[in-house]
Amino acid sequence: MKYEIRFLPSETITHAPEGTTIFNAANWAGLAIDSTCGGRGTCGKCKVRVLKGNAPVREADRKFLSPSELDEGWRLSCRAVLHSDCVVDIPRLMGNPKAALLGYGHHVILNPNVAKVYFELAEPSLQDQRSDLERIVSALDEEGYQVHSGIALWRELPKTLRGSDFKVTAVVVGDNLIAVEPGNTTQSSYGLAVDVGTTSVVTALINLNTGAVEAVKSGLNRQAAFGADVISRVSHTMMEPEGLAELQTRIIETLNDLLDSVTADSGIAREQIYEAVIVGNATMLHLLLGIDPEPISVAPFTPTMTQPVTFRAAEIGLRMHPEARVSTLPHLGAYVGADIVAGILATDLTRNKDGKLRLLIDVGTNGEIVLGSVNGTLSTAAPAGPAFEGAQIKNGMRASTGAIEGIEITPEGDVRLQIIGGDIKPVGIAGSGLVDGVAEMFKVGIVDASGRLLRPEEARGNLPDALVDRLVTVDGVRAFLLSDAESNIVLTQQDIRALQFAKGSIGAGVEVLMQQMGVTASDLHQVLLAGSFGSYINPSSARTIGLVPWVPVEQIVAVGNAAGEGAKIALLSFREREAANRIPEFIEYVELSGRSEFNDIFTSVLGFPTPPRSDNGGAEGLSLPVAIAQITS
Repeated sequence: MKYEIRFLPSETITHAPEGTTIFNAANWAGLAIDSTCGGRGTCGKCKVRVLKGNAPVREADRKFLSPSELDEGWRLSCRAVLHSDCVVDIPRLMGNPKAALLGYGHHVILNPNVAKVYFELAEPSLQDQRSDLERIVSALDEEGYQVHSGIALWRELPKTLRGSDFKVTAVVVGDNLIAVEPGNTTQSSYGLAVDVGTTSVVTALINLNTGAVEAVKSGLNRQAAFGADVISRVSHTMMEPEGLAELQTRIIETLNDLLDSVTADSGIAREQIYEAVIVGNATMLHLLLGIDPEPISVAPFTPTMTQPVTFRAAEIGLRMHPEARVSTLPHLGAYVGADIVAGILATDLTRNKDGKLRLLIDVGTNGEIVLGSVNGTLSTAAPAGPAFEGAQIKNGMRASTGAIEGIEITPEGDVRLQIIGGDIKPVGIAGSGLVDGVAEMFKVGIVDASGRLLRPEEARGNLPDALVDRLVTVDGVRAFLLSDAESNIVLTQQDIRALQFAKGSIGAGVEVLMQQMGVTASDLHQVLLAGSFGSYINPSSARTIGLVPWVPVEQIVAVGNAAGEGAKIALLSFREREAANRIPEFIEYVELSGRSEFNDIFTSVLGFPTPPRSDNGGAEGLSLPVAIAQITS
């Protein structure tokens, strides 16, 4: 059961399940409540006044609030648990908290999980024989931090304290005291935001004091040698005795190489990196942790865990501060993982106060789809295959130097190529170029609505000779020559079919969600394209081939690496991280496997759509454009 909470003076209303704290409900609603301990009930700063509703007094309330305040309804919001509808007054924040603009127009108050506190401690004496650890812990307790520590810190503490005349900086991550550093090092605090993709890994080194990105690097996931998709990698763990260990080793090597790059570029020591937030799909995070992913790949598709986890970086061999902590975000299901939760956080899809319906598609080997608003949200995953990454395409390649990333075909028959690296010879075609190429070929009539590439004799007389001359045969297969004959970059009939099956899988997933929600494309406010591929895809081309519903082009927005942006937000604000951890409570996961209607919908969307027309000549929205019922070879 969910209860209504009305926050004053903003008059913000939200709904949260029983057992949610007022602190977390406010975070979800985007309201800032003062706190330094991250909602652990130790700093006493998050007090609010409960004007209506059931909020029993807790022990922490008695510690920090006077009897008269308790009688007036004041409570620590992080201890006040919802058991009824309530009205809560939130005091105005004192001072101007630091904030950063992250994600997509998302103002984030900087409250990282890492805190550095400088102390000038009284030295021990015969009158004050407290232990070194007690001296530090007591000082932190006065600042509102109740902490745990381990043997690694205890070993260094005597020398650190005495070598610095007891002038030290305590480093606290969550409720863990991970280091005591000599002198005042409060200005040097850094964390990592990491998106572990099936194909690529992106790592950003973040200044936790300012929110600035100090360095960012991406690289190929070294697991790719064992297969382009998650199923191939799961199969490797099943078929090879050392398969799981091999795949874990490869991703750790990838992360440590990227760590080396960002620290070298920024000049920041790895010992100053105290926390990482890592997101990815469920299989990637299972492999990162060395957890058997086989149950994810077979019905009923059960991950070992879907909840967020935190562990020491050293436990998996990440070369950060020896006691640094790594946290993940939750998964929505076996194939809608923490990367999508991070994307939802970055785009504010489930919390946007305008209540408008948005569709988020992370285009990749596994296409994750989220449809919804603050009023309700559905998600699913569609196995698109590796075509969007350039795999299994005759001249396909990753988006790197020499790859064709954009294509335009003019009515006169000119073919214009945009090549990564500038005015150089093309060596292959990236996923965005594949989408552009097929969309342009369809628009000029080289490819029909079924996806069939015309023969030269069919095109002659109907199309410019310059285009007809590009219709060639390669190894017995019909193809269209994109480049000069020397470079010989072509799109074959098989390439077109591979793209159709990839976009058809995603399109069918979108249609299933829209049918279940009872909406059509005309109800959509925005279509958000996420992922590295989504950063470069031409929105018009995506619509032309039916990858996205037929909405006005200006409503199709590329949001880039939303997962990486969400990881940054979660790293820089424990409030936002708590909101991210609650996202699964507000989203229904729809499993496509076994749905009787999926195959029929999939078949219906394989073709390329004919643009619907409105009375004024513009495009109207459709639930999903249906171009043709039969695909011929």
